[in-house]
Amino acid sequence: MLNDPIPWLDLSQNERQILSLIRRRGPLPRAALAHVTGLSPQAITNLTRKLIQNGFLDAGEVVRGKVGQPSTPLSLAPEGALFLGLKLGRRLVELALVDFVGHIKIHRQEIYSHPTPERVLAFARQGLATILDSLAPSARIAGMGIAAPFRLWDWGSEMAGWHDVDLSASLAEGLAFPVFLENDASTACAAELIFGRSVLPRDFVHLYIAHFAGGGVVLDGRLRIGPRRNAGALGSMPIPGGRQLLDAASVSTLEQRLGRSLPPDDSGWQVPTDVEAQWIAEAAHALAFVALSATALLDIPVVVIDGAVPPATRRALADATRTAMEALPAAGIDRPKVIEGSLARSARILGAAALPLAHFFEPGGALA
Repeated sequence: MLNDPIPWLDLSQNERQILSLIRRRGPLPRAALAHVTGLSPQAITNLTRKLIQNGFLDAGEVVRGKVGQPSTPLSLAPEGALFLGLKLGRRLVELALVDFVGHIKIHRQEIYSHPTPERVLAFARQGLATILDSLAPSARIAGMGIAAPFRLWDWGSEMAGWHDVDLSASLAEGLAFPVFLENDASTACAAELIFGRSVLPRDFVHLYIAHFAGGGVVLDGRLRIGPRRNAGALGSMPIPGGRQLLDAASVSTLEQRLGRSLPPDDSGWQVPTDVEAQWIAEAAHALAFVALSATALLDIPVVVIDGAVPPATRRALADATRTAMEALPAAGIDRPKVIEGSLARSARILGAAALPLAHFFEPGGALA
């Protein structure tokens, strides 16, 4: 939902392209920006001067080499814009303030047995009021993004209250900036695309292991969600045995075997080694099937595995998925490379914040 336009966010496509390149590649001198964009050196000089004056870029120290002219690397200004992200999960709701380079400046969370609209709205409104009151008048908030599972009522009868609830419209009332909403697994994929530390190709599949497994698809450098938002819904993909990926590769499946819930932090992840190993093995077979199926359909060279799990568990899942994929028939196609994601538990909240960032600062004005 969009509120009134914010004048300082009116950037040209060339300005957006410059900011996007620096976001993905790190600090760049003007000569490199001219080479990559194909714009003239004079155009780059004018554009970057404007971006510096408007507070979106910082000029670093002059680098003097043995050959050629000295260069000045340009980097993103952390306070250039701020973004709010709200992540709604099965047992945890989070609210964060994220700066222009993707650092979480403020973070709040609340644990529950299951989310209700009243509880989530109360948490969000109280948190927004506290965060906004703590900021200086000069703080530039571009917008708020919400990462939430779609069709929450499919989770059980206790979730029936979510029918006909427009979360973004409810929260947008009274705010001076726009509010956006997208599926939480899609936003995790978007976060890896925009804020991730991995070097990724323009086409990849992202598998995110949380309470329920989900995923996302990036093609030609853009998140793809489809006209009915079914693209990249990899948690719903059928796997052998008449099940779906989420039946085998979700943390909720592991919790069922344990007979208890796992806390939403790595320090509380206490799982017997044999139980975790069995879950990882079964999850990996399902992940490998989905990854290879996606490759056969979309010619994906890389599959990213991340999740709300400890780094060691994520690493074991990626290793086991590689092994399981080697055992699957793949005549006629190239098996994709399996790598670990880089954002872990912060992926979905960063992905929520990435929704307004993409709208105002990415070329094309949207993640998808």
